[in-house]
Amino acid sequence: MNRHEQALALARRGQVITWIALVGLAGVFIRALVFTPIERTQGPAQKIFYVHAPVAWAALLAFAVAGILSLLYLWLRDRKIDSIAAASAEVGLAFSVAMLTTGPIWGKTIWGTWWSWDARLTSTMFLFLLFIGYRVLRGAIGDPDMRARFSAVIGVMALALIPFIHMTVVWFRTLHPEPVVLRPDAPSLPGVMLVTLLLSVVVFTVLYVGFLLQRYALDILQDVREEAASAVS
Repeated sequence: MNRHEQALALARRGQVITWIALVGLAGVFIRALVFTPIERTQGPAQKIFYVHAPVAWAALLAFAVAGILSLLYLWLRDRKIDSIAAASAEVGLAFSVAMLTTGPIWGKTIWGTWWSWDARLTSTMFLFLLFIGYRVLRGAIGDPDMRARFSAVIGVMALALIPFIHMTVVWFRTLHPEPVVLRPDAPSLPGVMLVTLLLSVVVFTVLYVGFLLQRYALDILQDVREEAASAVS
């Protein structure tokens, strides 16, 4: 099987995984809207939590993978690692748009404001802009090795920011509540709400894998086309 066929097979696999995740996402939405109780203080608006928190998890997961792979690239200098890192970063940007959209909608209802420059919101926006710069840089540098090397440096910088974002609600006074699942003692959510949240996290994780496979397949196909064009010229 040549690289073109491998890319097509990878894309098909990613499509299947994506469709499975989308079906699961529909099931999570139904569970959240119909079978999960309304939170006492926030009311129906709290149900956006079952989208916002998991999509934020998926975005940070994608960026973390991009950062870890960036470290590996700087060590191994394998172009394949760079391609997967770039694919993960792009998927992370897509999830970040959803995160930065659902968050203000929820915040306007609960906090009375679309945006507040607290530690978590500001650091999350900085991470998003950092990966916007990552994408711009990759489009601006033609040399593959230089592009991969400079991109990896940004990826490593972003990786260091991710645990800081998680800890902002502990270290600073923010509008965001402290962690409700990743607590040192035990999750503070009621059982039904916790199950809905964890199911949504699983579904968004699977969706991330499906998107990643398809994006990486596109990168392989692009390389194949460029190699074919170079051979003809």
